[in-house]
Amino acid sequence: MRALILGGTRFIGRHIVETLLSAGHTVSTLSRGKSRDELPLELERLRGDRDEGLSGLGALRGRSWDACVDVSGYAPRQVRPSAELLRASVKRYVFVSAVSVYGDPQDRPVRETCPRVTPASEDVTEIDADTYGPLKVACEDLVQRIYATRCTLLRPQIVVGLQDDRERYQYWVQRAMQEGEMLAPGDGSDHLQVIDVRDLARFAVKVIENDLGGAFNLAGPRLTWAQFTKLLGATNVVWVAAEIIKAAGVTEFELPLFRSERGPRSGLMDVSSDRARAQGLTLTAPEVTIRDMQGWILSKILTPALLPERERELIGIARRCSGA
Repeated sequence: MRALILGGTRFIGRHIVETLLSAGHTVSTLSRGKSRDELPLELERLRGDRDEGLSGLGALRGRSWDACVDVSGYAPRQVRPSAELLRASVKRYVFVSAVSVYGDPQDRPVRETCPRVTPASEDVTEIDADTYGPLKVACEDLVQRIYATRCTLLRPQIVVGLQDDRERYQYWVQRAMQEGEMLAPGDGSDHLQVIDVRDLARFAVKVIENDLGGAFNLAGPRLTWAQFTKLLGATNVVWVAAEIIKAAGVTEFELPLFRSERGPRSGLMDVSSDRARAQGLTLTAPEVTIRDMQGWILSKILTPALLPERERELIGIARRCSGA
């Protein structure tokens, strides 16, 4: 089959491209050509800039593909031009959205039938924690209006794995590989849920090959933080209560991925992927993702999300509170 990937040189797009090529499909990518490109030579590289609207999509005119996978659409102003231009040129439009479309759901587990947040208006251009979900909803609505049953919406959990340039999951993998006491957030009973990027990529290819439509949540195994730290191989863990973390003003960037149970956005750590699994989604075991990340991290220089002195400070507070 012939597939077009809108944005394919980095992380999710890169894995989808490599998986498609491994399955014997012909792949074209559209990108600005500004990111480092380590993809196979047989890939067709098209140049364009979605932020320029239709004028930036000239390389797509007069072409056709069996499917388009949109991994770089974050706002309607980016998605509308490509979706409209390709309406008669692709058989299926696969839009990579996010579970953030559900906002902060209280009903759990979160399924595809869960209400989404109100879509952002098309004049919203700034992407931040508050607008990300509403913008993805607006993009989903736009794609559905244009393609109807010929569109597929993929709503992944937090995506982790090799080539991820966001130091969230990597922080915990790297920290557990180091010596000394390691801060672990909460009391071990809070939950963490992510999905390996390779699982997302394989399912995206399955969607194309089997012409699957509709919306699919993509979430990996749900673990407690106690289970996660054990899988990380952390041997000198000090649990720091959520109350201490909150009182100290620790941000989600300092302790990435931690969301206290029933706290803000914790519902997005309880996502059901039953519908996708019924259609062939397979999940990598968490210990395999961790092992592969450990090998990859050895060649990287990563800045710790939580600075060592801040970590020691929080551990000290926890010890004083417990009387240890």
